[in-house]
Amino acid sequence: MASLVTVEGGAKPHITILETDDHVPWAGHSAVYALPGIYDAIKRHGTTLIFVNTRSQAERLFHDLWMANDDNLPIALHHGSLDVSKRRKVEQAMAANALRAVVATSTLDLGIDWGDVDLVIHVGAPKGASRLAQRIGRSNHRMDEPSRAILVPANRFEVMECQAALDANYVGAQDTPPLGDGSLDVLAQHVLGMACAEPFHADDLYAEVSTALPYAALPRETFDRIVDFVATGGYALKSYERFAKIRQTVDGTWRVTHPRFAQQYRLNVGTIIEAPSLNVRLTRQRGKGANAREMIKRGGPVLGKVEEYFVEGLSPGDTFFFSGRVLRFEGIRENECIVSNAEGFDAKIPAYAGGKFPLTTYLADQVRSMLADPKRWGALPDQVSDWLRIQRDRSVLPQPGSLLVETFPRGERSYMVTYPFEGRLAHQTLGMLLTRRLERAKARPLGFIATDYALTIWGLRDMGRMFKKNELPLSELFNEDMLGDDLEAWLAESWMLKRTFRNCALISGLVEKRHPGQEKSGRQVTVSTDLIYDVLREHEPDHILIQATRADAATGLLDIRRLADMLSRIKGHIVHKDLDRISPLAVPVMMEIGKERVPGEAHERLLEEIADELTREMMDHR
Repeated sequence: MASLVTVEGGAKPHITILETDDHVPWAGHSAVYALPGIYDAIKRHGTTLIFVNTRSQAERLFHDLWMANDDNLPIALHHGSLDVSKRRKVEQAMAANALRAVVATSTLDLGIDWGDVDLVIHVGAPKGASRLAQRIGRSNHRMDEPSRAILVPANRFEVMECQAALDANYVGAQDTPPLGDGSLDVLAQHVLGMACAEPFHADDLYAEVSTALPYAALPRETFDRIVDFVATGGYALKSYERFAKIRQTVDGTWRVTHPRFAQQYRLNVGTIIEAPSLNVRLTRQRGKGANAREMIKRGGPVLGKVEEYFVEGLSPGDTFFFSGRVLRFEGIRENECIVSNAEGFDAKIPAYAGGKFPLTTYLADQVRSMLADPKRWGALPDQVSDWLRIQRDRSVLPQPGSLLVETFPRGERSYMVTYPFEGRLAHQTLGMLLTRRLERAKARPLGFIATDYALTIWGLRDMGRMFKKNELPLSELFNEDMLGDDLEAWLAESWMLKRTFRNCALISGLVEKRHPGQEKSGRQVTVSTDLIYDVLREHEPDHILIQATRADAATGLLDIRRLADMLSRIKGHIVHKDLDRISPLAVPVMMEIGKERVPGEAHERLLEEIADELTREMMDHR
């Protein structure tokens, strides 16, 4: 028997945006400019939780605070890459009120109610109103005391995002994304788990599963294919005994074929797969022709590591900036990203270490509305509102329901900047697809960069002239059909599906990482899943796990639904502004082009120099 308890009232949160006379950066995520204000807030409060969005941001901010800690305040660091014992020591110190500040990622978002936290500081935009509400709730977690929080935007676009999140919190707005369909690999794990518990009837289990909202619309035929997958591995794998984990008995129930499968299930159960990094290995052998992947050679020096999610979207021949040089992507061999030296200075797809979380649809809508409504600029710092006024005078402001496309020359390159405000995932996918179309149109694109707010593509031909002369109509360039053949062709060339398949194979139980008395290395798992993927692609392309892989990639890595909604919304509402120089709104995204992260004072100085140069160009009236 459960009762609903409704509590009226409660103290309203007190949230502010950090006020500073220092210059708010055009771009970047470090918020170094705000360090004195952050440190001063720590000194004025008891215990302060400082949230950031990524582990690298946490490490950088903690280091900077430690160097500025002239008062020797006890300050700690807490994120998922730290050893568990170190995290527990930090938590114990917090419980004992022995710390003045803790720099943390989402590891302290949930499950821990620190009653004696006086203040929450959020460095960087929260990316969602609900996430902000959760994080500021760590402060004064009591009904009769207000949660106190300070938002610290890292750049000018984030100033607007922080203001939108603050406004949303005061009206109680939530931005929970729409519930998606349940993952098929998770369902396969559940089917095996039920069989490990006790024999089950398929009819009974389907009836139970379909009561869960994510699986409410699950077709019975798909459910039966999942059961068959757990029982045989599928048509192409059914001759291998190790994939036959359950079988149907004479009484119609399904049960585990051998006790070892139940043991392996208990060792491997779970749906969280740690995102690995790949060694970047330089080779002199370049892939050529249709069999380029088979021609990749080992050998050569290792230049460092790069996150696998970045490599997943590359196709052979793509270039990117890493370790101070432009590299040509040749392919992936096991757990290594094979590259060769590239000629020239343009990286087609610059590596960009941005925020961990995508910008929510709700906050994106609010930022668009704020941009288009000068009456709301009064809540923004003068330097930000002045920036928007100059944009209005020099170009136009993006309007809700439309897409602003700016084109302008700079040096020997032509640039196109669009402002979809749909988040980095959707923009990266859009950039991949648009560059394919621009290549076919002979625009000679060289590369692109995506942020949460904008997308920039640059090339050798004057794209503004092409649009105006109707050589390449914008309505065709941004047509929804790009999510058809162009998307399929890109996926076929990239390694994204193969790497996503590995996660699906682990979650579904097709491949186990842990065995009694031993554990497979990441390399061994990758080799196993790559071989299985190649077999299924060739002999059973409609395999249920291939279907699950495509669905996971479409939601988790590509944000296809959000991109499709945007393309539909802007149809017939694309505004083109051909300029003779960079616009104010384009400065932040232009600063990201070719940027190599070198933490420290030199990196910050370099960003300032780039910003000064772009600002001079923007303000030049000649």
